Amino acid sequence: MAPSSNKVPSYASQFKYVDLSFPFENVLHVQLKRPPVNAFNEEFWREYGTAFDQIGQDPTVRVVVLSSAVDKAFSAGVDLSDLLALPRHEDIGRRALLTPAVHGVAFGLALDALGAVDVRWAAEDVAFSIREVDVGLAADIGTLARFPKLVGDLSWLYEVAFSGRVFGAQEALQFGLVSRVVPGSREKVVKAALEFAEGIARKSPVAVSGVKRFIAHALDHSVDAALEYQATWGAFALQAKDLSESAAAAKRKQKIEYENLGVLERRKAKL
Repeated sequence: MAPSSNKVPSYASQFKYVDLSFPFENVLHVQLKRPPVNAFNEEFWREYGTAFDQIGQDPTVRVVVLSSAVDKAFSAGVDLSDLLALPRHEDIGRRALLTPAVHGVAFGLALDALGAVDVRWAAEDVAFSIREVDVGLAADIGTLARFPKLVGDLSWLYEVAFSGRVFGAQEALQFGLVSRVVPGSREKVVKAALEFAEGIARKSPVAVSGVKRFIAHALDHSVDAALEYQATWGAFALQAKDLSESAAAAKRKQKIEYENLGVLERRKAKL
């Protein structure tokens, strides 16, 4: 899959704090850009949500890499001058396959956002903190709703949430918050995440969508319920062209270019 010369989607120009580009076909790179540390004020937070709403309607996007365009931080969290203005109960989970490449400071709201994604990678220079406790809040936009299902040690989660202390990449890896630590800083982790995303974008969009939904559904349901859901969803997948085309391409020992997941198929994929 060749680079696409950083083409930009048609809806990219409406955003002030979010840069959108296609470094590879079907791979959208989303970069946060509110220097010096990407602190979220109300405008930035709403723009972030709007950007992902638009991305969710774009059938050409198969994988999203989320990173920061500033050297110092992924995000320092909430801009305290706008603390009370941010929506407190907005669900920031998204249906697109999302891989953040995190470096530098990642405090507070940055962790809320990371809890809602799929594959989390960090640069070795990252500094995480569930910082809300130090401004008189419990993290209420995702961290404490999602992290108990993500990390492998609730005692550790209580510790870092109660204290607000800073922890690094290796500790995050140890407890399952990230799955990979990339040596270096911003450029290295972004490069690694984009290469990973390019590989995933080559695979069947129906299959990738199924993997994401099966895992998410299984977290909140019994094994029997998960199997029933998967059978229902799988009936849709069997109607798609991807399986038959994959088998035919394998026999011919040829590579296959899958069609994008269409709007109708996306609706069915929400079963």
